[in-house]
Amino acid sequence: MNLPPSFEHTTRELLGESYESFREALLGEPAVSIRLNPAKWRGAVDYEPVPWATDAYYLLERPPFTFDPLLHGGCYYVQEASSMFVEQAVRQHLGEARVALDLCAAPGGKSTLLRSLLPDECVLVSNEVMRPRAQVLAENITKWGHNRCVVTSNYPADFTSLGELFDLVLVDAPCSGEGMFRKDEVAVAEWSPENVEVCWKRQRNILTDIWPTLRPGGLLIYSTCTFNTQEDEENVRWMVDELDAELLPVSTEESWGITPSLVPGVEHAYRFLPGRTRGEGFFLAVLRKGGEPHPVCEEEPGGATMKRRSADKKAKGKQPMMAVPSECKSWLAASNYIYKVETDGVVAMPANMEPLVATLATRLHLVHYGIPLAIMKGRDAVPTHELAMSTALSAEAFARCELSYADALRYLHREAVTLAPDTPRGFVVVTYRGVPLGFVKNLGNRANNLYPNEWRIRSGYFPDEVVTVV
Repeated sequence: MNLPPSFEHTTRELLGESYESFREALLGEPAVSIRLNPAKWRGAVDYEPVPWATDAYYLLERPPFTFDPLLHGGCYYVQEASSMFVEQAVRQHLGEARVALDLCAAPGGKSTLLRSLLPDECVLVSNEVMRPRAQVLAENITKWGHNRCVVTSNYPADFTSLGELFDLVLVDAPCSGEGMFRKDEVAVAEWSPENVEVCWKRQRNILTDIWPTLRPGGLLIYSTCTFNTQEDEENVRWMVDELDAELLPVSTEESWGITPSLVPGVEHAYRFLPGRTRGEGFFLAVLRKGGEPHPVCEEEPGGATMKRRSADKKAKGKQPMMAVPSECKSWLAASNYIYKVETDGVVAMPANMEPLVATLATRLHLVHYGIPLAIMKGRDAVPTHELAMSTALSAEAFARCELSYADALRYLHREAVTLAPDTPRGFVVVTYRGVPLGFVKNLGNRANNLYPNEWRIRSGYFPDEVVTVV
């Protein structure tokens, strides 16, 4: 790796005598780490734990994750270890929360982390401005399986009109990517001092747009994967000075190797530096918005004033939609859901989530929300892949068929699979090691593979040995 001379100069000045060990680490191999989904996997694993995160582990080497069916079933997420430090900020400072926002969320690592940390009743809104990346985000949120999630695709300024809605906002800001140099040669090639200036100015614009959506007393977690002070400590100082934000401490252990703020006067900022911490470059600070928290309305998540504009406004002039098929209401394990018939399918969501979704739908582009249950084919309701991935799926709703490793890979390639002879006809959940992978429709002489075509494994390679990560 040939580091840009200007980067080397400024970083050497910043780190001083520790620069050489830092540079040597940048030229080494990055660590590989995963985080388990506690809602789907509780099996024991024999790996070294990531010390600042729950259910997170370092692997000895990078396996071919694509060929592990449990990854596709949402049992774990491959996430860079340093970024899991978000957990400490949430655990130490977040109290009651009704609505949280991950503003720059794709591909979904921090969103799935937040979803495992937030109170179960809290609704998580995960946003990604780029539509193709928003689809990837929705896929990973779907695999994680929680029912109180909304995926949007909007610019930060689009959220401003929502008012003080969020108890927590995570801004993992688009940055110059210095912390990814070890993993991404493109980041090295695209780096320049001019791009750093573009980034820190853009970050302040993002923060200016999103700050009004934070409730008084709410938390904003600001993070980057870069090293320079303009995008890190200087932006934190600007938030304290211009937004009247309070900078909060995060307790750490010395053994974690986290570097404190490198700018005098900016306390409580945390840096992950290769060579000192086992992970990639990462920066984090936690800020609290001033003011007294306003009362929470029990009927509407978030407690902000959410004037209910008609959710049917967009549907004016369209043909009346059919009623929710009765069988759909038996597919979920709980009864506290409301059901909506969309243009081509049925969506379920917890009842207390509906006012929030109705409000968001009037201002934002919604990519995903709740649990898409079924696609309507005439009068027939075809269960969705999202339903198979949901932890709310009733265990009694459909027959299940356990697949071998080879058949699981064939299923994920969207190829034909052979079911056990005694498998009932109709829609069947196929599983691997007890974990749902999706649906097939058993016709007796064959089974139609209903795995989403856009999610299929595209590689024609089949490993010679079973890939087992957990």
